[in-house]
Amino acid sequence: MICVSGASGRLGSILRATWARADVVWSRRLAGEGWLAWDMMTEPFPASGTDLRGGVMLSLAGVVPAPGAVLASNIQIALAACEAAQSVGARHVFLASSGAVYGPGGLESVPFAETALPHPTSEYGAAKLAAEREVALWQACHPGICVTHLRIGNVAGADAVLGRPLDVLRRIDPVPGSAGGPLRSYIGPQGFARVLSGLCDLALSGGNIPPILNIAAPGAVAMGDLLTAAGADWETGPANAAVIPAVVLATGQLERLLPGAAGSGSVDDLVADWRIWRERA
Repeated sequence: MICVSGASGRLGSILRATWARADVVWSRRLAGEGWLAWDMMTEPFPASGTDLRGGVMLSLAGVVPAPGAVLASNIQIALAACEAAQSVGARHVFLASSGAVYGPGGLESVPFAETALPHPTSEYGAAKLAAEREVALWQACHPGICVTHLRIGNVAGADAVLGRPLDVLRRIDPVPGSAGGPLRSYIGPQGFARVLSGLCDLALSGGNIPPILNIAAPGAVAMGDLLTAAGADWETGPANAAVIPAVVLATGQLERLLPGAAGSGSVDDLVADWRIWRERA
């Protein structure tokens, strides 16, 4: 059995529109038909009627940057997922982290491997890294449970680029040397769903999954190129000293675990994946 917490959010909605699994419990704060009601911030996991022994806790819950958002709550959310999994005898916990923990990269930088020294420059990246470190301390006292932090790149359709109506003009920060603006590691929504499903299957079968795993398709794409391929209008904005030229994630570990599941990472494949998912969703 798999419990997906934060299932009503952007990433959870991708899974709900894509997965056809019968072994999933969808969790959110509010009660409703087909939902397991659980407020991770204030309540213990409602284990009654949900058998997660030997199962998987997939936590996609989290606080994202927004006015008034308390980003440090990401620590409490991650620990709550771990405590819940431990209390019901789950085998594995997957926690949604972010590629933002690595910090900025240049256009010629080597892709960030999971072993790279994190250097977040945003409050969000710092909060996600703090959550990873607090969970590591927790896990040292609970060695019987496996935890994997998923350092997720940009998910097409759940991001600020393709996650808005196509008729809204985008303004892209200029990056010297990149006509299409900032480079980012992306994964299509269906590729994202395939990867998470595959990881859950590996965990359920007792497979060896590393404690930190980058989630993205191979390579990187320029944001402007992605918008052009999707048929959206964009323009270059004024110079921005705070722009991060590139955040590119190494995907060798993921490809070895689930060859090809994330997709090719090309602009055309990403947009095709996004269009199919958007019609389905």
